[in-house]
Amino acid sequence: MALVLNQRVTWRLAIPVVIDVVLVVLSVVASAFLVMGADFRVQVGNPSVLLKLFLLAAVFPFAMYLADVYESRSDENLRGLFVRLMQSLGVTALAFAAIYALLPGLIVGRGVFVLAVGFILGLVPLWRTAFDQVVTHFAPGERILFIGTKPAAVTLARELRARQRDLGVEVVGFLDAERSGVRHPGIIGDLADITELVDRHQVDRVIVSVEDARGTLPMAEFLDLKLRGIRFDHLATVYEEFTGRIAVENLRPSWLVFSDGFREPRAMVLAKRAGDVFVSGVALMVAAPVMLAVALAIRLTSAGPVFYHQVRVGQRGRHFTVHKFRTMRVDAEALSGPVFASERDPRVTPIGEFLRRTRLDELPQIWNILSGEMSLVGPRPERPEFVKDLTKQIPFYGQRHVVKPGLTGWAQVRNGYTSDLAGTIEKLQYDLFYIKNLSVVLDLVILFSTVKTVLRRQGAR
Repeated sequence: MALVLNQRVTWRLAIPVVIDVVLVVLSVVASAFLVMGADFRVQVGNPSVLLKLFLLAAVFPFAMYLADVYESRSDENLRGLFVRLMQSLGVTALAFAAIYALLPGLIVGRGVFVLAVGFILGLVPLWRTAFDQVVTHFAPGERILFIGTKPAAVTLARELRARQRDLGVEVVGFLDAERSGVRHPGIIGDLADITELVDRHQVDRVIVSVEDARGTLPMAEFLDLKLRGIRFDHLATVYEEFTGRIAVENLRPSWLVFSDGFREPRAMVLAKRAGDVFVSGVALMVAAPVMLAVALAIRLTSAGPVFYHQVRVGQRGRHFTVHKFRTMRVDAEALSGPVFASERDPRVTPIGEFLRRTRLDELPQIWNILSGEMSLVGPRPERPEFVKDLTKQIPFYGQRHVVKPGLTGWAQVRNGYTSDLAGTIEKLQYDLFYIKNLSVVLDLVILFSTVKTVLRRQGAR
């Protein structure tokens, strides 16, 4: 097991991605060999031929990424994998049809693409099925025991059970730490019997809620178990590791203070700003024709202004005006007042729905990025009316304003639309994870995920 961007990545998750890419490359090379015949050995030394083969081998995995072929789905059968694989190959076919039409010189050899598709359709499902069988029957998982039944612990246990095959974990159950007499589903015993229960259920790891560690834990027994090889962790640490979120329901400020992260080095600030200026400057020039077309479409399909200007809360609580293409009716909040946008919002105009799905309504925010009020990546800026109420209702909500808000963010690519308090709390969990693990690599991951979201037309507010 390894931590990448402070998230757990096991060999069960990494191996399928690596082998899939290897099989794609081998399929392309084998297809080129069969099509070119005796000339393959001579031509493969030609840099231009190598470039063509590399392009062919690179587009396949990217299309598979867009179709979520690499996305872990514990409950998916072979048919589901095959469908997603076909979708990815369809995207690849369209991409190469466009590439070869514009640049016919990049064609490797007629028939190479079709033959490579046949190899991939045969090899990837076959090897994935074999891998799943090996993992299911021969690979033991880490056995986890929870102490306490706080909501965050129950949520984490539920997520671990849903992904237990891919993460290589097995939730044994819960120990009653509160001694309330309420028998929560999944409780296998009392805290007083921890040593006997750890031995009986062959536990490898014990997860303790921070709130439960208030002088009531049998630390002597914990130490004995730790010296025997049992691993102990706080719930907040494990929650972050497995979910890409930070649990705020039972989190104490001390965990935030003493944990790694929550730093924004000056070099990172300068790198982000340089990237923001460069990308937004180029994007503003490239997107100008598209923005003109969008403005015309809005003007022709609904009454009212083309742009929508709204006050939002930025870094350190400063207010600024965000600019977007209008996607709602002019009188959208005349009766309701400020309310959260939601998926399939009835206030959205017909063209507005399309703009939201494709994220084209966000294009005017390029100016906010160029002017320094926003960044490409960061927590989404909210309206002052919402921030005031949410800060009172949700612990640590104000901490999301320590960095610049972003055009896209970790919460947007992982969570999507939010129209209730529970969803807002979950988004905050993702935002805090982003702030804690701020890095250029994480920004790049978010940007790639955003591209996939836009191409798959999975809109987010």
